[in-house]
Amino acid sequence: MKPSRRTFFLIAIVLVLVFAFAATVAEAHSASASETATLSPIDRWLPILKSSQSSEPPPVPERDTCLHCHLSGTIESLWVPLTRWSIFGIAGLIFVFGVYRTGSVVITREKWKPLWQRAVDWLDVRYQLVEPIQKILKKPVPLFSTKWWYCLGGIAFTLLLIQGVTGILLAFYYKPTPAEAHASIQFIENEVRFGSAIRSIHHWTANATIIVVVAHLIRVFITGAFKPPRELNWVSGVLLLILTLGFGFTGYLLPWDQRAFWATTVGSEIAGGIPWIGDLSLVFLRGGWTVTAVTLSRFYAVHVLVLPAVIILLLGMHFLMVRRQGIARPL
Repeated sequence: MKPSRRTFFLIAIVLVLVFAFAATVAEAHSASASETATLSPIDRWLPILKSSQSSEPPPVPERDTCLHCHLSGTIESLWVPLTRWSIFGIAGLIFVFGVYRTGSVVITREKWKPLWQRAVDWLDVRYQLVEPIQKILKKPVPLFSTKWWYCLGGIAFTLLLIQGVTGILLAFYYKPTPAEAHASIQFIENEVRFGSAIRSIHHWTANATIIVVVAHLIRVFITGAFKPPRELNWVSGVLLLILTLGFGFTGYLLPWDQRAFWATTVGSEIAGGIPWIGDLSLVFLRGGWTVTAVTLSRFYAVHVLVLPAVIILLLGMHFLMVRRQGIARPL
């Protein structure tokens, strides 16, 4: 099909208009260039100099909230980036997991197996853990041991776990030096988010742990659970009580205020009154004859390193003996 005369006519009109527009733009450009060339260098640079000497301050550049917090050390709108990352991160993980699950079912043509079950199967093939753990978890519990006073040991263990978690959180900010110990406690109380709540939980859980451990030993004594063949269970329980008291005694000095200082002074003086080994106990506790910075450092090391390691070992032995011997029947 050949193009008509009307088509040729329209194309010719369009070409004429394009050439006319191009000629107009070229003429305007040459006119502005010639006008600029006639100006002196001072006239050309004067507007630029005036704009640079303006009294108005330059606009403040936009700051990324999250990046600003990391660089300047200030905390502004902390929950906004955290909430944003949490929402979009969780949504992204859900989307990726859905794509992976759908693709796995399509490719393998098998029923979907949860990821935790796959991890358990992977570990069981290598270490054969499922069978012994099932024996432990499926061991029947006597009906008499379902009373609440038989749960005091488990309650004490739960409180110790809370103590461990809150203690680790407090250790992130605590500084065990006489110049900064009390200041770091004040910083935790007033500046750290939820710092006061975490320290209160740590404080009151420590008191509750001592009460529950003592109640547990009283229950064991009343029900006669210390008799053969459970003598070592009783010994390990008494040692755990002593370690719990040690946690309370060593942790009491860490705030490094007047009450902590004089309470430690009186407590170490009591240890110094032990016949024959009193002076040795006093010097060992204080790191000298008086309560000093060495005492604070020593109590902190014992509180966060020595006592946790020993109590974990004794708890493992205690639970193992309870599992092997079972729960003693009441008298």
